[in-house]
Amino acid sequence: VIDHVKAALAASLDELGISDHYTPMPGKDISWSMPLTAVAEYVAAVEAARKEAGSALTIRLGIEVDYIPESAETIFEMLAAYPFDYAIGSVHFVKDFPIDATPEDWDAIDRDRRNEIIRQYWALVKQMADSRLFDIAGHLDLYKKFGHAPTVDVSTELDAALDAIAAADMAVEVNASGLFKVCAEPYPSLSILKKCRQRGIPSLVTTDAHRAEDLLRGYEAGVQQLRDAGYTMQSLFNGRRSTLVPL
Repeated sequence: VIDHVKAALAASLDELGISDHYTPMPGKDISWSMPLTAVAEYVAAVEAARKEAGSALTIRLGIEVDYIPESAETIFEMLAAYPFDYAIGSVHFVKDFPIDATPEDWDAIDRDRRNEIIRQYWALVKQMADSRLFDIAGHLDLYKKFGHAPTVDVSTELDAALDAIAAADMAVEVNASGLFKVCAEPYPSLSILKKCRQRGIPSLVTTDAHRAEDLLRGYEAGVQQLRDAGYTMQSLFNGRRSTLVPL
């Protein structure tokens, strides 16, 4: 956290959102996610960073939560226990299949199975929105990370997911990290983002910077994608409430 804050101060940013991963998969430890018992420690670290930054930088406390349907009650209780400014809901797993771990996971399955995984992915995104647990839908169409796209029409599942996001008054992030993956474009694609805009779904740009040195990587390209989709404003979050500010 401190390294990201230092990078934000060096870049003269006004505001920084911190959102570590929380993945409540029963019986599994996820290497890139905080231990389920470490949320209080994480919140304390962000609070300490706020004190160190002082008035020079506004720091928002966020969290990115994997939507695991059988863990919905655990997620609800965790989110209610801490003063988060925003909660990102994301899907990294379709049952036991890891969406974005390695290209070999996708290479090992045939085309029909890939298409089915993508259909199930959108169904989970819809369930995630229907849960009303989250403020932001994280990195939609993450399955394209390694260059895989559906070879069948998934518009029914996609549209149902976006309708649910709109009904839940969630925002959708433009996640610039996709620019630096095989897919070479933000999540979601411009065509999906235009569908979001048509539904009145607000959006915001994130860089998904796992390293402090990547804090601003791709940010301007993400802003341009928002403009290309017809957006003139983006969302900021404070206390689980959003406001719109000009791009």
